[in-house]
Amino acid sequence: MLCQNCQEREASVHYTQVVNGQKKEMHLCEQCAQGEGYMDFANENLSLHHFLTNMFPFDQTKDQSQQQMTSAQTIKCEGCGLTYHEFRHQGKFGCSQCYEAFSDYLDPIFKRVHSGNTEHVGKIPKRLGGNLHKHREINQLQEQMQQKINEEDFEEAANIRDRIRHLKEELHDDHGGEA
Repeated sequence: MLCQNCQEREASVHYTQVVNGQKKEMHLCEQCAQGEGYMDFANENLSLHHFLTNMFPFDQTKDQSQQQMTSAQTIKCEGCGLTYHEFRHQGKFGCSQCYEAFSDYLDPIFKRVHSGNTEHVGKIPKRLGGNLHKHREINQLQEQMQQKINEEDFEEAANIRDRIRHLKEELHDDHGGEA
């Protein structure tokens, strides 16, 4: 593919930008990309390790106090002796106890890496999942119902109870009378 700008050289930089749902793609040669400002990062080390370590909260948060950053740097895992500073530099844990040792600082990292989620629930293929989706929804609704009961919002708890009953009836019908 030729460069969209000069139409002379082979396009080696493929730039995609999405703004307000509008997708813009550019296919440029290296010289045109540098001229357009798309290669400001050309001299940086762009390894996966570099990318992931830059996602950690203390690398990008400027409004945190220096004292908080220093205290986080001195946290050390009891299991392997890895410090938080070493973890940030290496991009990986030394042992399973590191999750507990650095737990206060992991949620922002997980949210950044996993699109705002901190809990992995997995995916279920529709054709193979069967009624597993309904079972999960029932479990979530039961938790919500218990929360509404604790908050003494009994009207909403009754509505949730009715939805649970409806889902259980659907499960019962899907199994031919066996739930």
